[in-house]
Amino acid sequence: MFVLGIDPGLSRCGYGVVETVGRRQRALAAGVIRTSTDHAIPYRLAELQRELRSLIAEYEPAVVSIERVLFQQNASTVISVGQAIGIAMVEGVNAGCTVVEYSPNQVKEAVAGHGSASKKEMERMVQTLLGIKTPLRPVDAADAIALALCHIAHQPAGALR
Repeated sequence: MFVLGIDPGLSRCGYGVVETVGRRQRALAAGVIRTSTDHAIPYRLAELQRELRSLIAEYEPAVVSIERVLFQQNASTVISVGQAIGIAMVEGVNAGCTVVEYSPNQVKEAVAGHGSASKKEMERMVQTLLGIKTPLRPVDAADAIALALCHIAHQPAGALR
């Protein structure tokens, strides 16, 4: 079973694909989709949509796990993140995936064991859990992998076979 984690953003959208085999997980892909601020928002959203559609077609995840945005200081940032979330949700549903959202605290609790984990601690836990030797860069990729791991952690034993 494959889970696609999405750390949503319009300028940088992190993604991570995690495969579950029995009780073990391994990262198959991780990276960041970037869109240029030189282009108008509709074109950036279309580019993000094409890239996400391509990822979903390539890996055929059963689940798309997306970070739920709870709070942002900057209104324009929260709007663009919300737009990216919408694109990810629609692409997942259109591909027949289950689409789920997790709050940042849920992700931290599932991966690091507590909701106050720092970015650095989360990054180290992702590396440790998946046996990744080098830090994932940019960190949005590690955040996306953490979202996939969060979904896996929330499943009952034996549900991911």
